[in-house]
Amino acid sequence: MDIPFTVKNRPDTGLYNGKLGVWLFLASEVMLFGGLFSAYIFLRTGVEQWPTGSEYLDIPLATLNTLFLITSSVTMVMSWASLKLNDFKKFKIYSGVTLLLALAFLVVKYFEYTHKFHVGYLPSTNNFLGIYFTMTGLHVLHIIGGMICIFYFWIPGAKMWESDPERFTNRIEIVGLYWHFVDLVWIFLFPVLYLL
Repeated sequence: MDIPFTVKNRPDTGLYNGKLGVWLFLASEVMLFGGLFSAYIFLRTGVEQWPTGSEYLDIPLATLNTLFLITSSVTMVMSWASLKLNDFKKFKIYSGVTLLLALAFLVVKYFEYTHKFHVGYLPSTNNFLGIYFTMTGLHVLHIIGGMICIFYFWIPGAKMWESDPERFTNRIEIVGLYWHFVDLVWIFLFPVLYLL
């Protein structure tokens, strides 16, 4: 027996179940990151002096990471569009590039983090660094989660394309929505932490 509305849209919402589910999930994610941004605002406005990001953080590396994530959003859309055009090979290419860009982001973050610990920047003694590591660390975990999903559909989950291509395409759209949200969070994190 087939589960209803895995491919076709529900009559009450106009969305198929997976898409409705991911929008509800993303709403909870907005609340999570909204709480962290609120904590940042309260920490920053609660003191007379707050450091600028450039005192502790590497703006050129963060700019490079921003380019990686913006480009990965484009390649994620292209992977989904390739499936809509029935071109599985291009889907594989674009998904692979998305994974490489995400990995590049994590490598840059690794060098950023290790440098801060090497020079003795400890989040336990500095509110700015505490909120920086909390917000960017949670974001990194979301990047890793997205990479796991993309990798799953890139290799083992790709078998669904042969048996149910429309459902597979929907799954890629859902992963793409999550990925765009993660990229959007970074678009807010970058100026708030690094530039202000």
